Amino acid sequence: MPIPHKTPVRRGIAGFLSFYFDSSSPSAMSPSLFGSQQQFLPLKSSVDDKDDQVVFLEADDDRSDKPEFGHEHYSQRGPWLRAALLGANDGLISTASLIMGAAGADSTRNVILLTGLAGLVAGALSMACGEFVSIAGQRDAEVADMRREKAEFLKGEEYAQRELEELAGIYEARGLSSRLAMEVAKELHEKNDLDGIVKIHMRDELAIDTDDLSNPWLAAIVSALSFSMGALLPLLGALIAQDPKTRIVYVVAIATISLGAFGMIGAKVGGAPQLPAAIRVMIGGLIAMIGTYGIGVVFTTVNGNDVAAS
Repeated sequence: MPIPHKTPVRRGIAGFLSFYFDSSSPSAMSPSLFGSQQQFLPLKSSVDDKDDQVVFLEADDDRSDKPEFGHEHYSQRGPWLRAALLGANDGLISTASLIMGAAGADSTRNVILLTGLAGLVAGALSMACGEFVSIAGQRDAEVADMRREKAEFLKGEEYAQRELEELAGIYEARGLSSRLAMEVAKELHEKNDLDGIVKIHMRDELAIDTDDLSNPWLAAIVSALSFSMGALLPLLGALIAQDPKTRIVYVVAIATISLGAFGMIGAKVGGAPQLPAAIRVMIGGLIAMIGTYGIGVVFTTVNGNDVAAS
């Protein structure tokens, strides 16, 4: 640590330096402003009446020992992360399970590949259609709520006052006093036009961001692509393997490892523990593959080898 030293200055200069060298001021650590790599920070913001001196400490530009404040939030990644991981996991598990079911029935390589490819196409389109319908319905509901909220203000002053009191009540429920909550609500109403006021009410009453409404097309495309990417992995395992037993091993291994990777990626992006997420997804995938393989074996056993021959 640098040795403190004393410098006699007048009170006016001390106040000036205290302003520019204050530790809470960004300029105190700005080498470009002072043209030096070392600055001096005052221990006091004012000078002692009895001793016209101010004490300075050298400030080292290397603030590696200074703690870093702040933290990152992960919940905002939830919607797109959910859609992407759901599609990838669904494509991987469903296609791998279909392939395992066909392999359990002693189907030929072409039949297994056709089964996996059909599952990829059908699943991707199904995911896209389902996501589009779901998100489109959600968007329609959000737009309808926005129109109803705007219509309330157009009914007259009495309705607008009721909306104002409702907004103030929300802020009061969040911890503000009744007087302050009403002041905040009034100021927001006074400083915004009708569309801006509706946005505020939608955000605080319904937790809907009118500038970022749900996009059904984007959701459908993301779901279809993520499903296809997940489904391609076990399909490639079945494609490169020629021997039936090797094909089963490849599909199971690729699917299990990929599921674990998806689980870890999702947990990392979401800020959650990675190992439990990976194990959870892998167990679910193995149960699905074992179940469909067992059904294929039982079906072939009951119906003979006619299934494979046909």
